[in-house]
Order: sequence, then structure tokens, then C-alpha cells
Amino acid sequence: MLDDVLALLRCPHCRAALAPAVAGVACANGHSFDVGRAGYLSLLPGDARGATADSADMVAAREAFLAAGHFDPQAEALAQACHEALADGPREGCVVDLGAGTGWYLARVLERLPGRTGLALDLSKHALRRAARAHPRIGAVACDAWRTLPVRDAVAALVLSVFAPRNGGETARVLCRGGALVVVTPTGRHLSELVARLGLLSVDERKQERLSAKLDPHLRLEHRFEREWRLGLDREAVGNLVAMGPSARHSEPAELERRMGTLAEPAPAGASVTISVYRRP
Repeated sequence: MLDDVLALLRCPHCRAALAPAVAGVACANGHSFDVGRAGYLSLLPGDARGATADSADMVAAREAFLAAGHFDPQAEALAQACHEALADGPREGCVVDLGAGTGWYLARVLERLPGRTGLALDLSKHALRRAARAHPRIGAVACDAWRTLPVRDAVAALVLSVFAPRNGGETARVLCRGGALVVVTPTGRHLSELVARLGLLSVDERKQERLSAKLDPHLRLEHRFEREWRLGLDREAVGNLVAMGPSARHSEPAELERRMGTLAEPAPAGASVTISVYRRP
């Protein structure tokens, strides 16, 4: 699939076009990049820092949790929003997923958009190994979503950001005219029962305000809606939920284990997200 997405990419150093080379991929100016055995392309510059990338344990926990279907309602709502966003949108253009993780959400979106190519961008090599196999129309690329993206101008009809970084200027640059950005963010009610009982990281009360500050200068908010559903999680699912997110880096293992032992099984919790659709004018 990587050969199919090379036309969408550019060199992160000089912005030149990329082409297959003996050892991987290269541009005309001599910058070369490796293709991992798992099928993803690394376009990380030499000074990239991977300390914030998801670890192998975090990725394995996320894959197990998502595969169990707990976030299927969110994936369905996202896929429907994307389908509707492109109903009167650009006929050409790929789907770029910023912070794509394992490619699970991108694969669900592509199932609703026949013929579209998907570009999974993430900093974690562990996640990209899975994203490269998540769907036959996904090309997986290692890059830092907070920096200039190694993606050509105006090649995307749709950009996704699901609990992931949102770079307003770069998103607008890679979107073609009339293209859409679909953002999924947690509300303050998201998993609130578990947050309180387990001492997990809570959602910033100013999250929507910060989202608007990053995106409004570059894109126009078209509409926004909420999706909520109930979860009943066994002990293993709760463990995967904690281990797959940022709380995994901030929780003391022994105290977390003690608190998890006090939960009912299945543990009731409410999931609550906001889906926002932005448009490039």
C-alpha cells in the first residue's frame, strides 16, 4: 500500500516529492527514509523525539479494548459523520488520520468511503505496525503531528483527529478546498465514574475553548454534536482502558491495583464524546 500513498507525501526536510529507492524511499535531493519490515514508512527527521509515543504495552491494551467493541458506538458515529461530511464534498482526495494509533478508527471510516485511500500518521512505531495491516487501503507513516506534516498540499478530502493532536494550520494546508476535519474529543462526563474511583486524569474543563483557539483561525466550524453510551466493563477491560491512555503514565501501579479491586464487576461507566466537523472554506 505504501507505493500507492507516496504521491500524497513529501520529504520532511526539503518538501520534495518521494519515490521508491533501493533501501526504501528517497527524494531527488538525496534524503532517504526506511520502510519497516512491518510495512510502515518512517518520515521522522533526525531530531525527532519519541518519548511521548505510545509504548508497546499501551498499543496492545488499546487493540484489545477496541477489539472487544466497547467503543463501537463512537466508531459508528464517527464513520457516519465522515460519510455525511463528504456527501457534498470533494470527489477526490484521501483520508488523513492524525495520531491514528492502530488505524482502528480509520479502517471503520474507510469502510464507509469506498475508493478513498487512508493515510495513518502516528509517532509510535508499535501502533503503526498494526495500522499498516488494519485495512488494505491504509498507508502507515511515522511522523510528529505537532510539526510540519510530510504530506503534500491539498491532497486530503478528510482529516480525522480522534483523541489526538490537532494542528490547525497544517490541517488546513493538507485539506483540499471544501475538505473537512472531523474531531472527536471527550466531554467532562467521559468515564467520570472510573475517573473518580481510580484517580485517573480528568478532562480539561476548557477543552472546547482550547480546540476552538487552535482551529478557528484556519477552519470553519460546521456543526458539533455529542454521542453517549453506557459501558459495563470487567476487570480486564478496565485494566486495558487505563493502560491504553495517558493515565498509564501517571498512575502508581500498586495504588491503581488496590482501587481496581474495589470496583464492581462489571463496572458501570458512561462514555461521552463530542464530534466536531470543521470545513476548509
